[in-house]
Amino acid sequence: MLIGKYLDTFFKEYTGYANYLWHEITHPGLQNYFYWLLAVSAFFFALEYFNPWRKEQQTFRKDFWLDFFYMFFNFFLFSLIIYNAASSVVVDLFNDFLGLFGIKNLVAIQVKALPFAAYMLIGFVVRDFVQWNVHRLLHRSPFLWKYHQVHHSVEQMGFAAHLRYHWMENIVYRSLEYLPLAMLGIDLGDFFIIHIFTLTVGHYNHSNISIPGQITAGVLGGLIALFISAQYSMTVLPSICLFLTLTVVAAFLIGPYMKYIFNSPEMHIWHHAYNLPEERKYGVNFGLTLAIWDYLFGTAHIPHNGRDIRLGFPGVEDFPEGFVQQSLHGTPLSKD
Repeated sequence: MLIGKYLDTFFKEYTGYANYLWHEITHPGLQNYFYWLLAVSAFFFALEYFNPWRKEQQTFRKDFWLDFFYMFFNFFLFSLIIYNAASSVVVDLFNDFLGLFGIKNLVAIQVKALPFAAYMLIGFVVRDFVQWNVHRLLHRSPFLWKYHQVHHSVEQMGFAAHLRYHWMENIVYRSLEYLPLAMLGIDLGDFFIIHIFTLTVGHYNHSNISIPGQITAGVLGGLIALFISAQYSMTVLPSICLFLTLTVVAAFLIGPYMKYIFNSPEMHIWHHAYNLPEERKYGVNFGLTLAIWDYLFGTAHIPHNGRDIRLGFPGVEDFPEGFVQQSLHGTPLSKD
């Protein structure tokens, strides 16, 4: 009986996600992840083309097309193939297991009752902190490091390297995120804006560009203004005034500190450094979106301008190069 229930969940979620993905591809819109991924990627591709940080690096750098495929595989196809359906079954199993002990609801703090902006901010910060800790775990655990090596096999940095990672990382991150977010009553399905924002920052961190903090702070101020305008259905003139005000204020007030708050290419390049100090052998600069965790917990490391440092890890020269071989890396089917 229970097996039938879980099979029903699996096939229902599988077909549901397949239909969702097809709808995303065939129905462009402002809340469409597929075309947002394309738009954000095209934006950073243009920035890398017209104003690259490493001038000598080719626009279509080493492994560009491999990383381009990884973007769509990890953002969409992996969920279609197995993850979305399997994760729903695991959630059902977990909830049924808790039910054996009389636990019907994991929510400890109902943050969803807060104003929407506060709910989103808490969800973003908590999730980013959890991800920072998971990222550290990927470096500390020899078992998990095998999978994370796929991401660190990038030898020339560019925006698409953001989503080059082993499919097992999807499972590790989502599994370890689930419990703390569930206890706060946070539903990641509500966070379309946050998903796009973190996608954009992740692309930015890996891009072959360097942008002054005043500009990135101004962009952040403008985005906040757009969010407020949409949230309160403001008319055109007040919206424009708010946009200009927050853009200028953020540029001047937050600009000098922007790279201590948010991750950046100048910071993240050191996370991918081939050579690390002995006392930092497990890595540095683990932040995904926010940089503050690394400064708070002493894992920040920017000794100098790292524009031209060697990337990868000792042994990357012999690391599998193709998608299939990299996907098998760390599994019993691996030849390594």
